[in-house]
Amino acid sequence: MAEITAKIVKDLREATGCGMMDCKKALVECDGDMEKAAEYLREKGLAKAAKKASRIAAEGTVKLYIDGNVGVILEVNAETDFVAKNADFQAFVENVAKVVAKENPADVSDLLTKAYPEGGTVSDALTNKIAVIGENMTIRRFERMEGVIATYNHDNGRIGVMTLIDAPASDDVAAMGKNLCMHIAMYAPKYIAQADVPAEVVAHEQEVLKTQAMNEGKPEAIAEKMVQGRIRKFFSEVCLLDQAYIMDEDITVAKYIDSTVAGAKVLKFVRYEKGEGIEKREDNFADEIASMLK
Repeated sequence: MAEITAKIVKDLREATGCGMMDCKKALVECDGDMEKAAEYLREKGLAKAAKKASRIAAEGTVKLYIDGNVGVILEVNAETDFVAKNADFQAFVENVAKVVAKENPADVSDLLTKAYPEGGTVSDALTNKIAVIGENMTIRRFERMEGVIATYNHDNGRIGVMTLIDAPASDDVAAMGKNLCMHIAMYAPKYIAQADVPAEVVAHEQEVLKTQAMNEGKPEAIAEKMVQGRIRKFFSEVCLLDQAYIMDEDITVAKYIDSTVAGAKVLKFVRYEKGEGIEKREDNFADEIASMLK
């Protein structure tokens, strides 16, 4: 049998888009013959995965996973909502979340190199799932936190929120944390507090507000005074602590926290919405029929 070198495995992977473990197995089965190995992979349906990589995957799920004091929020995308509800897809997402919790990878590229619970790497498992399920799938993003963590999953993985809280763990903190996560899911703040808003963002917003006031016919001196009032409204929209609390709009989130668990602080939060920012495919049925007729 011909020697199966790392270079041959790499070449086959680049040619087919299949995982390293699948390529090595194919080469072993085919005595090191590249062409026969590529055909073997095609027959197994694994080489199809590479062709699916260009297809838009904007559905999927946002997964929340807790293991002790470690929390993971993870978005994995597929092409259709039908596949996102598939038990095999859900099991894959669960396993990937466990890998993130255990291995603490630096980013998605690093995550793909980590060992997958059922063998091979996460990259190999992803390629296999694409081949078996028949749709393009992508591991888009994740965040890992350690400490006192609260989570909220809305609409079966459409929106997920994870929050890190500076306070001793207790039932009150857990309840408060869940309420904060629900608030974040609803109002989507960008920052925790005013001090977290970058200076250039504030300066840009002030300039826009001043221009708006002057366009309303206000003198520049008056416009500058109006900016001070309007910038407070801006902060109340983008900063979590300045927002009106979802369950009592007469108080801010900051006042809710202080009145619930004295001294507690929100250290970090992450809000993922499935498919946000991904350009979804829009099929034009009329154009498709016209194209077929041509």
